[in-house]
Amino acid sequence: MLTEYVEKIRKAQVYDVAINTPLDKMPRLSDRLENTIWLKREDLQPVFSFKLRGAYNRMCHLSDAERAQGVVAASAGNHAQGVALSAQKMGISALIVMPKTTPSIKVDAVRSFGAEIVLHGNSYDDAYSYALDMAKQQNRTFIHPYDDPEVIAGQGTIAMEILQQHQGEIHAIFVPVGGGGLIAGIAAYVKALKPEIKIIGVEPADAACLKAALEADERVILDQVGLFADGTAVKQVGAEPFRIARETVDEVIVVDSDELCAAIMDIFDDTRSIAEPSGALAVAGAKKYIARENITAQNVVAIDSGANINFDRLRHVAERAELGERREVLFATTIDEEPGSFQRFCQLLSEYGITEFNYRYADNQKAHVFVGVRIDGGQDECQALFSSMDQAGYQWTDFSDNEMAKLHVRYMVGGHAPQVENEQLYRFEFPERPGALLRFLTRVGQRWNISLFHYRNHGAAYGRVLIGVQVVDSEQDYFQEFLDVLGYVYWQETDNPAYQLFLK
Repeated sequence: MLTEYVEKIRKAQVYDVAINTPLDKMPRLSDRLENTIWLKREDLQPVFSFKLRGAYNRMCHLSDAERAQGVVAASAGNHAQGVALSAQKMGISALIVMPKTTPSIKVDAVRSFGAEIVLHGNSYDDAYSYALDMAKQQNRTFIHPYDDPEVIAGQGTIAMEILQQHQGEIHAIFVPVGGGGLIAGIAAYVKALKPEIKIIGVEPADAACLKAALEADERVILDQVGLFADGTAVKQVGAEPFRIARETVDEVIVVDSDELCAAIMDIFDDTRSIAEPSGALAVAGAKKYIARENITAQNVVAIDSGANINFDRLRHVAERAELGERREVLFATTIDEEPGSFQRFCQLLSEYGITEFNYRYADNQKAHVFVGVRIDGGQDECQALFSSMDQAGYQWTDFSDNEMAKLHVRYMVGGHAPQVENEQLYRFEFPERPGALLRFLTRVGQRWNISLFHYRNHGAAYGRVLIGVQVVDSEQDYFQEFLDVLGYVYWQETDNPAYQLFLK
């Protein structure tokens, strides 16, 4: 049966609209992982995704009557663009049903190709059911995004290109998995010609339908799927892809959202391009596999399947990438509520890069501080940090894997503190360089009690700090003189209505 797919793939009609994408080495990631990582750049397709291949190949097999009636498709975005562009190329009417959760960048792209769009439901499966109804009502041909032999063959042309582009040995090819069309096409071609190459699927931990199906030895329907990796948010793997996967896929690896964000950063560092979350799945899986198997000096290929990401999602990606790479640790600690306690705590952290520092006065005994620290030495350096805190007598709680803390609590440290007297609020700006924050904290905390502190390193040229300081009237002149000598740009914010409403 695999040989039949090899012939289908070799005859697939994709290059009228798709390009033969490059197989690029990732030099920085390769050096770090001590293996050669090759990135198949499907993000460079005209619709910024591999989906164009399968959609066009399937539509090339339409009869004249089917072309006259038009087509309908359901998609979270990438398949929709492939169908819409193919329909435009062929002069065919296209109706595209997309979930309401589809990123606007994908909706706008589909609309630009002239397709009719219907937004329906909150997941691909909702859109799929509605699209099938539309196909019957309007007598259109339904173009399935993955569960169709011609679609699978179109996606399989990626494998044909990889084996042409890389003549040497390949240890494994990592493939993102949603409904399974991509991995089915790649696996069928590769296993028929070079069965020694491992085919490893990679799925989001909250949408791992192929992994669940392989473990159960039958297709299963997930109760729900996460939407961060919207391009692979599918509840059930396709029937034909599953049939092929059972024969050809060596294993499926799952990765979480933080690991995806780290992989997006890795791709950017090496290519200066930004993958969508589903597009970075293969790189995240390759990293996890290499760490687990402890392999070196191997060639591994990762499919960068797409780059259709909404710009506003980059905030989340940037925020979580360091955590996903295990280069940042978040923790809470308790210090004495007294002048000088900040200075002593900062001295303990003097050798580390501070990424976050949040605190609000609660009572006159203890202070709880939320801290982020950059860790370049992995778990060993993390353990060394916490050991030094133990030796200094600090209680601490690691929040690096605490979703509530990472998503919400870090932004909520604060609140009203009516018991704080003589509090003045200032906003400071200072050149962001190693040690700058700790020097600032040390100098301010030597004489006056700090009652509020907020800092987050966003990679900007200037560090920005919001700080509350208790200054009695008799020391106001001294404090003003201190601010002038300090030399940082600052704004007095005590009368700011945001402070009055939420912090005072």
